[in-house]
Amino acid sequence: MAEGQAPGGALAARQILDRFNSAIRRGDVGLALGVILILMVLILPLPPWALDIGLSLSLTIAVLILMVSIFIEKPLQFSSYPTVLLITTLIRLALNLASTRLILSHGHEGVEGAGRVIAAFASFIMSGNFVIGIIVFAILVIVNFVVITKGSGRIAEVAARFNLDAMPGKQMAIDADLSAGLCDEPTARKRRSELEQESAFFGSMDGASKFVRGDAVAGLMITGINIIGGMVIGMAQNGLSFSQAADIYTKLTVGEGLVTQVPALVVSVSAGMLVTKAGVQESVDKALFGQLAGYPRAVGMAGALMTAMALVPNMPFLPFALLGVSMAAAAYFLDKSQSAKLEKQAAVEVEQALQAPPVAEEPISTALKIDHVRLELGYGLLQLINNPKGQRLTDQIKSLRRAVASEMGFVMPSVRIQDNMQLPANTYVIHVKEVEAGRGDLRPNMLLIMDPRGEDITLPGEKTREPTFGLPALWIDPVAREEALFRGYTVVDPPTVITTHLTEVMKDNMSELLSHAETQKLLDELDKEHQKLIAELIPTQMTVGGLQRVLQNLLGERISIRDLPTILEGIAEACGHTRNVTMITEHVRARLARQISDGNTGGQGFIPLVTLSPEWEQAFAESLVGTGEEKQISMAPSQLQDFISRVRQTFERFAMQGETPILLTSPLVRPYVRSIIERFRPMTVVMSQSEIHPKARIKTLGQI
Repeated sequence: MAEGQAPGGALAARQILDRFNSAIRRGDVGLALGVILILMVLILPLPPWALDIGLSLSLTIAVLILMVSIFIEKPLQFSSYPTVLLITTLIRLALNLASTRLILSHGHEGVEGAGRVIAAFASFIMSGNFVIGIIVFAILVIVNFVVITKGSGRIAEVAARFNLDAMPGKQMAIDADLSAGLCDEPTARKRRSELEQESAFFGSMDGASKFVRGDAVAGLMITGINIIGGMVIGMAQNGLSFSQAADIYTKLTVGEGLVTQVPALVVSVSAGMLVTKAGVQESVDKALFGQLAGYPRAVGMAGALMTAMALVPNMPFLPFALLGVSMAAAAYFLDKSQSAKLEKQAAVEVEQALQAPPVAEEPISTALKIDHVRLELGYGLLQLINNPKGQRLTDQIKSLRRAVASEMGFVMPSVRIQDNMQLPANTYVIHVKEVEAGRGDLRPNMLLIMDPRGEDITLPGEKTREPTFGLPALWIDPVAREEALFRGYTVVDPPTVITTHLTEVMKDNMSELLSHAETQKLLDELDKEHQKLIAELIPTQMTVGGLQRVLQNLLGERISIRDLPTILEGIAEACGHTRNVTMITEHVRARLARQISDGNTGGQGFIPLVTLSPEWEQAFAESLVGTGEEKQISMAPSQLQDFISRVRQTFERFAMQGETPILLTSPLVRPYVRSIIERFRPMTVVMSQSEIHPKARIKTLGQI
């Protein structure tokens, strides 16, 4: 029975061994076992031979970290450095504790009582004299603690702070490149990930530098404790004299301090190498030698100085002379190398220019393309595009397009911004379909203020006219901003002036910017529940071109087309009894009565009205000639001039009273009255009785 169980037991043992081997091969299990081993060293005593292996391993790891820090090209290639630094610090502290235990327990046996590595450092570096060892150890601690650790910690702290402060700007730059089409979504996602990793890395390095600083302090304290404790144990327990105890335990303690401080110094240097590479995009050797050797004249001047130092009396001639001659020769050969490189580069450029294919001529069809909206800037206004102190003009234009789309229900075309050297420095011009639609003059480093009460502005500045509405204004220095706001003036910066002007130009010309393609796009983007209405209406009752004309008529009077389903329903109702686009538009306006009434309701909660008298209503009705699409107004010039004068006088009188009334007419003559008024008062709103919503509050101010 026992013999039958033997093969089963061997199989179970083999399975356990295989599982252990597979666990060892896994990196995470191996790392966990290594950390557990380090923690065990903190508790359990180590024999001298194991301490020798640990100290050798610590020095090897430190050198490996330094070499990796030198050869990497970007700090993120060693992003695990903070974790590595924590582990190496824990290893050195564990070895410190283990060596302390051996020194205090076996130090009386001789210098090899704590292992051969510590004995070698005690005899070789200290030359058998513990005073020399103490001095060397103190210098190493000072260099590590005061110079390297403190400097690298400060660099890591500043780099982390600056990196976190610059993160929003870098994120906006990535978004801008993505919006401009300079990169695709995967590239932008990769750049964002690198940005997050870089920020996390420098933040971790700021904290990890404290490990190095704490390691240096701990080494210094452990050395002092070992010396005092060793002398007490040696004299009180092992019967050594004061001189014997001081000699043995000081040698062992300083030797142990040196064997742990050397790896600590190497790791500190690697940390300094890593944090100082933040602005270098290549390995350290290429950066140093490439930049130092890139200026032969500087090398030559250094060689001349060394040669002069060799000629100074009582100065050793040979070292300075050798250095001076070497640097002079290096400067000569570097200069020749650079000259040859420049000549070769010039020859390559000439050869490429000769072999370059002729520049392809642009097809003539490109000359037919026009910009729907173009903003031309004089060279003095180009700083507004990337203004670091305030809002950028491009960002404001993006916000403008979004606001216009939300308000009017129509996405305006993108605005092309370009410089024009033929314009005056501070002038901008707005073009709509290659035709100038507005221009203005700005002062890029000043603020524009206006008095909403219409009174004279008493602040010092340059008098001007606001380019959008032609109101009196003043350019002032930015330092007077607070005083202008305190006096109740309206204060705007130059980008806002351009954006406001561009907004008004867009609204004035929006009917022209609504193309057939944009109309079709609006239909395609409607929800599925409205697609059946579109299928019944287009093209059986109305074409897309007819719908475009109706929408253009609405936009021409600044009526939002965002409620497109209601507009389509109104068109479907009107098409049952007329095909006249003007009449269809009037019916749609009646369907939009709630929206139109709400848009013209003043701040006091009512619509201010000026009505058209029955005599003028009859005069306009009798002046209509033709039928259908041919119907138009034919009024005597004298009568027409009389009407214009009465309208101008009435509205100017109310404007002086602070009122902006609406002209109210009958639905029959409204479009024709509007066609006359828009020629001399384009901002005056003309409504018909059918557009007054039943729940709207009205107030009649007068009559024409």
